[in-house]
Amino acid sequence: MRPVRLATALATALVAALATATPSALATPSTRAATPVAANGQLTVCGTKLCNQNGKAVQLRGMSSHGTQWYPHCLTGGSLDALAGDWKADVLRVSTYVQEGGYETDPKKYTDLAHSLIEQATARGMYVIVDWHMLSPGDPHANLARARTFFTEIAKRHQGKSNVLYEIANEPSAVSWSRVKSYAEQIIPVIRNIDGNAPVLVGTRAWSSFGVSEGADEREVVNNPVKAANILYTFHFYAASHREEYLDTLARAAEKLPVFVTEFGTQNYAGEGANDFAMSQKYLDLMASKKISWVNWNFSDDHRSGAVFKTGTCDKGGPWTGTAPLKPAGVWIRERMRTADDF
Repeated sequence: MRPVRLATALATALVAALATATPSALATPSTRAATPVAANGQLTVCGTKLCNQNGKAVQLRGMSSHGTQWYPHCLTGGSLDALAGDWKADVLRVSTYVQEGGYETDPKKYTDLAHSLIEQATARGMYVIVDWHMLSPGDPHANLARARTFFTEIAKRHQGKSNVLYEIANEPSAVSWSRVKSYAEQIIPVIRNIDGNAPVLVGTRAWSSFGVSEGADEREVVNNPVKAANILYTFHFYAASHREEYLDTLARAAEKLPVFVTEFGTQNYAGEGANDFAMSQKYLDLMASKKISWVNWNFSDDHRSGAVFKTGTCDKGGPWTGTAPLKPAGVWIRERMRTADDF
């Protein structure tokens, strides 16, 4: 997500509690007959689609955390049970900010927190996207050494799992596609040398818009793809701001490239303001027709309209299920996530 977010006070004890969650707290909700991971196993890229262990194209639908340095208290046993069981999400995106008070301030703390959340998603049968949430500076090379360390440690801890996807650069900006591609071709082997099977998600130029937000389009990626297999390219949109030009770009790109929408909102590009559900539905219809997986921003109680829970829900420890604790965007996205998967 673009622009500045307000940080909330964060108790270290909350982080520690998440990192040391007990097995009972991680129990898979009994309400789910078959989890997404049980149904699909190891995912892989086949042509322009994301496919399951049987070679069937699948569409994952889920939620992104907010920055884990600000909202770990929104990611509890109860809220994750609700995401898996009540919302019927297939995937959780764990957003580890690099700057803005995140990873660079305490690498061990935020690596351990990401590890804990991966384990908790795994216990609930969900896929998990490990999101290296670089935002500012916009050149991913600025954090290349940190990224090497982070992905080495995470991949070593989780290399035996079939449910992990790696998003290596959230939203590159103000850099050329060749610069982003160079970064990807250095980080992908770091992961592949440890975990050879996990799909890798590559951020695209101009805040993961295939360059549209900086006057380009998907052709720069189509004509100069990353030299690696089993990868998808990411696209982000905020429906109230990103109109037909963005929608058309996504449609064209998905004909040529494997695409994963790892972040979107029904509001403006800052996750604020009025919801444009009509435009959002156009995007959802397109993504359904082309089997483009998606993750909505965000699973927190931030004051913005794009945070699904009403402000104060996380501080109170819920309630998490049903529509009562949700803002309008949360009600809307939960309803669409609960429809049956075509697995």
